[in-house]
Amino acid sequence: MKILVLQGGESSEREISFRSAGSVIDALEKLGIDVITYDPKDGLDALLAIAKNVDLVFPILHGKGGEDGKLQKLFEDNDIKFLGSGSDSSNNCLNKEKYYEICKQNSILIPDYSIVTFEEFKKSNLAKKPFVLKPIEGGSAIDTIIVRTTPDNLLIFEDVFKKYNKIILQELIPGIEVTCGILGETPLPVIEIIPPKGEEFDFENRYNNKSQELCPPKHISNTIQLQIQELALKSHKTLKCLHLSRTDMIVDKKNNIFVLETNTIPGLTKTSLYPKEAKSKGLSMQSLVKEFIKLSMSR
Repeated sequence: MKILVLQGGESSEREISFRSAGSVIDALEKLGIDVITYDPKDGLDALLAIAKNVDLVFPILHGKGGEDGKLQKLFEDNDIKFLGSGSDSSNNCLNKEKYYEICKQNSILIPDYSIVTFEEFKKSNLAKKPFVLKPIEGGSAIDTIIVRTTPDNLLIFEDVFKKYNKIILQELIPGIEVTCGILGETPLPVIEIIPPKGEEFDFENRYNNKSQELCPPKHISNTIQLQIQELALKSHKTLKCLHLSRTDMIVDKKNNIFVLETNTIPGLTKTSLYPKEAKSKGLSMQSLVKEFIKLSMSR
């Protein structure tokens, strides 16, 4: 068997992609799989030529150009088997504006939000209480701003609007951060996330091993954990995800579970949440990759 692993790309998560792909490549090689690698930033014509001559494509890419459905559409149009969600599902999950609309239509609880320009942000009632700013398309908490004490001067946030023009303004839900992956159509164990004291689960604290990632959770009952798993699976199915996904949530003080986002290609680095959940279920990276192969071949 020959598998093409895509890594890198041109999004702000390029370096994370290399790290995720490295873990997958290592597992594939240990399984005796013939692995070819390619960076999509080097051109799609060459990529397509290579992809037509392998058994499977693993697009281990995060963010734009990897999770937005463009490559997935290329593979669909050319009958190429690949790991992960299809083009529509990928785009609907990466684009938070589309994602939240689908969640609302399907009674999935989400925080109150608005898509705003800087001028709209300054006038919004959501900016008068604790809030979150985040790009409409993106991941790994890059350019995500969490504001727990509303500042007197909102002008300090102008730079992020210069970069994105429009951005998501979302109410901040105080509570316990959790995440739950799906493998095939089976929920993985829940992880409770505890950032360093006084800090957030931002880009740096996702990859520096300073955050506590408890599996099983310490502060969530078994009943709520089951509800989290059910909600992760509902999100996976509602968004028509395939093979794998990971949904991030917040559990508030009343045990309401708010969905924040669903990742169609979750991080697969050695410190990433999805492999930790799989490991808790008894799946090594090699076992996980075997499942990826089986799911992809049945596409």
